[in-house]
Amino acid sequence: MTDPPIRFDDGAAYERMMGVWSQLAGQQFLDWLAPSAGQRWIDVGCGNGAFTELIVQRCAPDCVDGVDPAEGQLAFARARPACRPARFKQGDAMALPHADKSFDVAVMALVIFFVPDPTKAVAEMVRVVRSGGSVAAYAWDMRGGGFPWEPVQAELRALGQKIVYPPSVDASRIDAMRELWTDAGMTDVETRAITVQRTFDGIDDFLSLGLTTPSIGPIVRAMQSSDVDTLKARLRKRLPVDANGRVTYSARANAVKGQVRK
Repeated sequence: MTDPPIRFDDGAAYERMMGVWSQLAGQQFLDWLAPSAGQRWIDVGCGNGAFTELIVQRCAPDCVDGVDPAEGQLAFARARPACRPARFKQGDAMALPHADKSFDVAVMALVIFFVPDPTKAVAEMVRVVRSGGSVAAYAWDMRGGGFPWEPVQAELRALGQKIVYPPSVDASRIDAMRELWTDAGMTDVETRAITVQRTFDGIDDFLSLGLTTPSIGPIVRAMQSSDVDTLKARLRKRLPVDANGRVTYSARANAVKGQVRK
């Protein structure tokens, strides 16, 4: 029996779970890309528009297209005031609904490990970007413990629970991302790690947001209350808790960028 796919159909729930983390990492990612103004962008796997919003606010784009398979996510993205200049369309990262060389920049934020065939998705980004344009992505370092709620997953594993990972989790390794970009024929391929940090009111606050993730929430909600208490106790020992009970935690993403061959 195969594990059920991880899906994100609720834009508001995704915002609670990942919106802040996505934008914290996205800000560093865009600083690294250092794009010029007036470019045509495509945000592949745009989800609820958290990263699309950053593109509009920070990059002075000529236009931005967002593509995602989940209409519920797209509805949330369209409702973001800052995203009004963007155009959103339902579509598949492995078969983008756009003509060749339609964009100057293609980006994929926190998505590549969800794509069944990352090679096809990277090839599609290359196809829709003009010669000399940029293709870039960032993704949580899932195998390296960089996922924001890795501490919860680790303690659940220690308690005998099975964690379901995205279908292409290994694509988030920094060496794998470099290989994908190089094999797609891009030039000037570079990679880097991005570390971001958030402070939570306490263990309950940290765990409550973790429960919005499809890999954690169903497991914890099915546990006995005594087992949840055990999980919280283990998290208190694992995480840095200050004198006021607050938790400050860092997450890490891997990023890659390259240019479409001229």
